[in-house]
Amino acid sequence: MSLTETPLINTLSRALDLTSLRQRLVSENIANTDTPGYKTRDIDFRSELQKSLTGDASADLPPEIRTVASLEERPDGNNVNIDRESLLMAHNQLQFQAGVALLRTEFNRLQLAISGGSSS
Repeated sequence: MSLTETPLINTLSRALDLTSLRQRLVSENIANTDTPGYKTRDIDFRSELQKSLTGDASADLPPEIRTVASLEERPDGNNVNIDRESLLMAHNQLQFQAGVALLRTEFNRLQLAISGGSSS
């Protein structure tokens, strides 16, 4: 195991990958707001991240992208809710920023350990 392959760094990396995928899905949902028959797609972020935390072997598989069935469907069959997607996008951006900040802190901690505790 290398210094950059710690359980914390691996989990944070997985979280960033998941938020990146979710951002792409939200963008696709917004882009298809007026597409007849389009169904909102998403991932279960918590469930996917939990797989990484518990060491579940399925954590190495791509996340399951699913359609969101509980949303109100319009007469044209589309169920994209722009308010939901906008809120999800903002929440997802905050999660990504928090993940980057935590990863940066962990790398700074490793750098400090490597340099023997000196700040130079």
